[in-house]
Amino acid sequence: MSGTLRLLRLALRRDRVQLPVWILASAAVLAAGVAAVVDEFPDARGRADALRVAAGSPAVLLMRGTPVGTGPGALVSFRNLAFTLVLVALMSTFAVVRHTRQDEETGRAELVRAGAVGRRAPLAAALLLAGAAGLLFGLATTGTLLATGLPAAGSVAFGAACAVTGWVFAGLAAVAAQVFRSSRAANACAASAVGVAFLVRGVGDALGDPVPGGVTVASGWPSWLSPLGWGMLVRPFGAERWWVLALPVVCAALAVTSAFLLATRRDLGTGLVPDRPGPTTASRALLGPFGLAWRMNRATTIGWVLGAAAFGVGIGSLGGTVTDAFGGDNGVADLLDRLAGGGGAAPVDAYYGAMMNVFGVLAAAFAVQALLRLRSEESGGAAEAVLSAAVGRTRWVAAHVACAVGGAAVVLLAAGVGAGSADRASGGDTGVPTLVWAALSQLPGALVVAGFVVLVFGGLPRAVAAVAWAGLAVSIACGLLGDLFGLPQAVRDVSPFSHVPALPAGHDAALPLAALVAVAAVLTALGMGLFRRRDLVP
Repeated sequence: MSGTLRLLRLALRRDRVQLPVWILASAAVLAAGVAAVVDEFPDARGRADALRVAAGSPAVLLMRGTPVGTGPGALVSFRNLAFTLVLVALMSTFAVVRHTRQDEETGRAELVRAGAVGRRAPLAAALLLAGAAGLLFGLATTGTLLATGLPAAGSVAFGAACAVTGWVFAGLAAVAAQVFRSSRAANACAASAVGVAFLVRGVGDALGDPVPGGVTVASGWPSWLSPLGWGMLVRPFGAERWWVLALPVVCAALAVTSAFLLATRRDLGTGLVPDRPGPTTASRALLGPFGLAWRMNRATTIGWVLGAAAFGVGIGSLGGTVTDAFGGDNGVADLLDRLAGGGGAAPVDAYYGAMMNVFGVLAAAFAVQALLRLRSEESGGAAEAVLSAAVGRTRWVAAHVACAVGGAAVVLLAAGVGAGSADRASGGDTGVPTLVWAALSQLPGALVVAGFVVLVFGGLPRAVAAVAWAGLAVSIACGLLGDLFGLPQAVRDVSPFSHVPALPAGHDAALPLAALVAVAAVLTALGMGLFRRRDLVP
């Protein structure tokens, strides 16, 4: 463990901007959520009506979790806790992988280990950093809720659930960093764990049983299998279950112990999963930058497509219950209608319109991850080798842009086909073509996010990862959640998703979609121009 504290100070120095942005932005989103609840549901009767309908809808329970009461704090927890737990989980996983596997991949860990540094010190420093960040995240959310006047016990339970959830996924990310040889694979594994945990938690909550009175729901048994489910089962602002906090603490301890044991069984720079030997000769497709870009993004693209298809099947399978659940005029139906653009559409169309926006976010997240490969290739030196041949800079960037755009389109296609097929199998009448077109209509919004990433890569290469993900987060907060947070229209218009018609709830609008495509093209062209005029940055 020699040198752990010095490495911890170095990690704090490197993340002095990134982690505070995660924490403060999450606290700001939570504060906006509290203000929206107070504004929309000022009395207990309105809250009870909305929660009673939500308790009878598996679709809402899948996305939001289970309601635990009718107080303002309980409604805040119902609308925000699941999303907040996902944020702290992703923050923790990215931080651990960044300071462990990524440092080995770039050679930084080898230089550090050449000094008076113990074998376990880098992993210990990364886990201490993630643990402290999770604790600060919990304190920030607790302070935000207390500042709004919500009860202290529920506020502390909310913050504690966030903190221990971050610790669990920090431990799981540490294990992934020992198993896989590349930071991309480790991040993909850890992020997939977050997605699986969310899905398992959602299934458990969707299968829950409403208690007498209809405003609270007892989660089903699958929720007890999910680390995100444990955070929800603490039940902030309800009948708090403080003992549930022991489950993520024990899980985090086991994961951390496993990570340290695995770290002693491998050499520096290697993973427990061995690399497969490649073929003796390369295919002709690898002779050009487009084939090479596809080869590097192939595994990631396939994983995203399969995940989007599975998510679409889950969304489509719940479409048949929406009409019965949202037949009347109620708070939850209004919520879905606002998420779908506020056009007063039929409940099932509003439901699918809201879910199409989520599909658009998934496609944009894929595009961000795919385009960040540009930066990893540049910083790792591979871009210099490629560009030393007869390959121009514009052509090299265009190859990665083509993979990102094509992959985003396939992700949306898979999600639409999955949703439409499941809707048809469950007795719905929306249809596969309708949902496929609705999903593909989200592509222009994702393209704007992709163009923004290229622009930042060309102008601010060292900060492209943080700025790219921050831009996606702003697009989500201002676009998908802007109306729920009561943001002014001018602020909501910053997000490209605010200009995409939420089909099938809305109407086809060719002009906004064409304008988004034009904006994406301009951003991409500017980014390519900036990249052509700067030096390669290691």
